[in-house]
Amino acid sequence: MKSHTLVDGYAYKLIRYELRPARDAASAEVPRLFNAWISLDNPSQLNSYTTDTVKEIILAFRQASMDRSVVAVVFTATGDKAFCTGGNTKEYAEYYAGNPQEYRQYMRLFNDMVSSILACDKPVIARVNGMRIGGGQEIGMACDFTIAQDLARFGQAGPKHGSAAIGGATDFLPLMVGAERAMESGTLCEPWSAHKAYRLGVVLDIVPGLKVDGAFVANPLVETQRYLDEYGRIVHGEPLTGAALAAGKAVVARGAVDLSLLDAKVEAMCTKLMTTFPECLTKSFEELRKPKIDAWNRNKENSRAWLALNMMAEARTGFRAFNEGPKEDREIDFVALRQRLAKGEGWTEKMIEELIPKAQ
Repeated sequence: MKSHTLVDGYAYKLIRYELRPARDAASAEVPRLFNAWISLDNPSQLNSYTTDTVKEIILAFRQASMDRSVVAVVFTATGDKAFCTGGNTKEYAEYYAGNPQEYRQYMRLFNDMVSSILACDKPVIARVNGMRIGGGQEIGMACDFTIAQDLARFGQAGPKHGSAAIGGATDFLPLMVGAERAMESGTLCEPWSAHKAYRLGVVLDIVPGLKVDGAFVANPLVETQRYLDEYGRIVHGEPLTGAALAAGKAVVARGAVDLSLLDAKVEAMCTKLMTTFPECLTKSFEELRKPKIDAWNRNKENSRAWLALNMMAEARTGFRAFNEGPKEDREIDFVALRQRLAKGEGWTEKMIEELIPKAQ
């Protein structure tokens, strides 16, 4: 049989590509059928992706797409802290900041990565093992399904760190949660809990990820029961505050993260997908992807150009601040920036240096 992969026998270095046996409803292995697990493998940097990582993700999705034995693709990451926090800010700050022509080349690869997920011939499940932020949220929303452990957080970071969520979020979020909630996520950059993301429709399903005294418990750091607040609004999945938050942190400290329920839920989803006519399934998800693909294709090229030019100004400042600033203070003084721009001050290296937070 002919091979239709781009590079036969490629040895992945920055991600993990595994074929795991497909399982039937009784959890028995099914001979000669597999699920392809594509895992980001940079846990020390919260599974952020570098330029070379993006190249491997494109190859991996193409390989899984063309593999006749693959039922579904599981897109995930190593560890229990992060699915992905987006592009590698160290690389952004030290190489791309101030180099728009280079960042434009990089964004060609990024766009191809998102498109490779949207064009995969197999259904794609995002197995969210931890936080999914920034570009991580965008590549996650390009997937067909999301199943998460409930300690995970979801959101954007662009306007806080010198960018805009135009790598997919501004295309996908309005389709998934509506204009107002999309506006909230894309501008304020306040992360949503897994419970809130589930309630809003960003996530198909969630399972507990924390085990305390041998038993799974729901995320103790957020409100997991629906109730009416002082304004009569239904609250579910909002972060706790005050004494309740302190008590929740004490529960987390006593427990340990266990992703076995997440793995079982993902495997069950793969089994459901396996028990369908394969061509009918493919045609169904190709059609259901069209709103995402249409929005993505309308905007991806002008977004690429804007992001490249932005590397001379706000991105140049924000990424460097995150990379060079002290751990507890990685954002610039936004008020001071606005005051200086209001006086007509231009983007100079001197101004950038003065805005970047310094260690005390």
